[in-house]
Amino acid sequence: SGLSWEPRSRAVEQVHLRCTEGSLEWMYPARALRVVLEPNLSSAQHTTVCIKPASDFQGANIYVERAGQLHLVLSEAEGARPHHVSCFSAHRPQRVALFLQASPQKDISRRTASFQYELLSNQSTAGPDFKKMALVEAMCRPCDNMELLMAICSSDFVVKGSIRNVSHDSENHMSQVDVSVQRVYRQKNRIFQQDEGSGEWRGPIRTLLQCKVKKGGGDFLFTGNEHFGEAWLGCAPRFKDFVFVYRAARERGANPCEF
Repeated sequence: SGLSWEPRSRAVEQVHLRCTEGSLEWMYPARALRVVLEPNLSSAQHTTVCIKPASDFQGANIYVERAGQLHLVLSEAEGARPHHVSCFSAHRPQRVALFLQASPQKDISRRTASFQYELLSNQSTAGPDFKKMALVEAMCRPCDNMELLMAICSSDFVVKGSIRNVSHDSENHMSQVDVSVQRVYRQKNRIFQQDEGSGEWRGPIRTLLQCKVKKGGGDFLFTGNEHFGEAWLGCAPRFKDFVFVYRAARERGANPCEF
């Protein structure tokens, strides 16, 4: 909180974050805050940083430090846009410095500059734009057998279910698939939850609008990864087709993991 700082001090508060993804909440922003992302990784594979501001983001602008210069990443005005995500390449993958500059305030009303961040490897990003970032999880084409077998091993979520509804958001170029879940094999966070009234397990999965997802009957195996607490669709074969592929691979000893 900016209220805890010495009023006359001109020092910049520093925060070091060691995780590859997380969040920061800065209440009553005052002066400046320097946030250093230093993941505890020996490899330098994480080369893209993405920031998603909270819907009530107020009171600061976010810059990235590059060669002693500050480059604007997110302005206070952009913070109010829903689903707005800013991504940029990290010149030094193992140490990225963000600079939060508090906006001048005329009163002491509560403002909060809060955002989520993710460090992504080049393998999971296709450019500096969040919609491109999701392309790997939403390629708009069926996965081949090897991609499918790898998806059940490495995805953030793997669930069996059917499609309840599909809705489209043309402004944000996204579609949402509402899934009725029969079984949760794996999930990173609690995106798929049990409805208290009906007892049914449900959850939303996002994909790109250009994939033109339509409601279809039958059971599917939904796989994919999470970005900023949202599930993004990866491979989604019909369940009977998945079982056929998996059993054939297991008989040959070609399955990369047990399912």
